[in-house]
Amino acid sequence: MTSHSNVSCSCGTVSLVLTGPAIMTVECMCDSCRAAGRVLASLSGASQVLDLKGATLSAMYRKDRVACISGQGQLREYRLKPESKTRRVVAICCNSAMFLEFTSGHWLDIYGSLWPESRRPVPEMRTMVGDLPADIRLPADIPNAKGHSVRFFVKLLAAWVAMRFRAPQVAFINGELDVHNR
Repeated sequence: MTSHSNVSCSCGTVSLVLTGPAIMTVECMCDSCRAAGRVLASLSGASQVLDLKGATLSAMYRKDRVACISGQGQLREYRLKPESKTRRVVAICCNSAMFLEFTSGHWLDIYGSLWPESRRPVPEMRTMVGDLPADIRLPADIPNAKGHSVRFFVKLLAAWVAMRFRAPQVAFINGELDVHNR
């Protein structure tokens, strides 16, 4: 039996259906996620993607297991730099951050803030804690990997093998997010 989960932007216009289990759920502490999180939080009415520690919670799903079932016309991409291979996708109807995509990768990081708190995915590990200033102390409740751990790469590789080494394109994004005029 295949399980499905739906997540939506805060106003409900954009909905994603997620099929099957997540590859894994992580809290990313990298400089880029923290910088992008601050920019996205500055948008009018935006929801927070960064928690109080500065972590971005995301559930990693295979691209072939994520479909946009409504509101595709509302999705825009944001890149920290024009040449960046990583884009964050926002629903402009309510400025909800929806997911992060490494464009040549085979997975999407669905932002944890899309789930109600009672159903929010539980993180399995923190990644990229080596980007934090030396005086920042994180709880030891889950592994705190300085970079991407072997376990992280093994799980991603296993998902890619299951996809027969495909990296589908995400074609339902409709242009760039103008962060200066929002």
